[in-house]
Amino acid sequence: TTKMTNQEEAEIQISELDLLSSMFPYEEEFAVTDQLALAELKHYAENESAEMLSSKVRFILNVKAEVPNAPMAEFSMACALPFKYPTVLPEITVRSSLLSRSQQIHLNSDLKTYLMENCSGEPCMLNAREWVKDHAAAYIDKEPSSSSMTTSAAVQSEVTTFTRLWIYSHHIYNKQKRRNIIEWAKELSLSGFCMPGKPGVVCVEGLQSSCEEFWSRVRRLTWKRILIRHREDVSLEGGGHAEIQNQRKFSTLEEKCFDAHGARGNHMNLGQLYHFLEEKGCADIFQMYFGVEGH
Repeated sequence: TTKMTNQEEAEIQISELDLLSSMFPYEEEFAVTDQLALAELKHYAENESAEMLSSKVRFILNVKAEVPNAPMAEFSMACALPFKYPTVLPEITVRSSLLSRSQQIHLNSDLKTYLMENCSGEPCMLNAREWVKDHAAAYIDKEPSSSSMTTSAAVQSEVTTFTRLWIYSHHIYNKQKRRNIIEWAKELSLSGFCMPGKPGVVCVEGLQSSCEEFWSRVRRLTWKRILIRHREDVSLEGGGHAEIQNQRKFSTLEEKCFDAHGARGNHMNLGQLYHFLEEKGCADIFQMYFGVEGH
């Protein structure tokens, strides 16, 4: 085969990304996590003289797969395209909350073997996605024999973790994002609150796995800056519904606007936020967010 030029490789990457976005138009199926790298790649493909690229295009492909006797399993493929792709293989890591560490390693190593044997030099993201869709669920049950697990470890795994995440964003204005935050929290049985505006504050609390799923969805949206400012984890023996309810400081998740002012009605009254947190027994969080004592 003739050697591909860097420009040709860039063009192939762009047409494959276009294909993915037309096949999977929803953010929850396919999302480019580094828009800057994508813009750079497009510029590079169009301009012979463009600078060499500084970062790989990264994106997430989410795949739902049938699991026998269980609800659909979700697998997330975190992908990066090396500059020389498709001459070299893509970098893909498949994750799922249903996989143990060893199952995940096993699955990713088999996917890599499949790609090495079948996809050298050709665009292969769709093949990789199909492979995950067809094979990933089988890894959920592939465990080294569990007879060696002592009963105490088995009992240990009954402990449920209750988590509260305090998320900080540079700003939250977008109505769709605000809707997502409330709908996802509801779907995942999380309580808390969302304060839109600048800065944006989101607190969610509930089962650890649900909080982590919420964070992984929210983080995939486009933000100027978003991070977990603080997290609280409490282990609950038994972890029944009543114990979980007992830990909650908020009854549902609602949007809180504190006396909004500013040009877009977007600057919240932080004094009111402080009093709200104080009522909920979370006043110490205020200082973590804003670096000042509330009053």
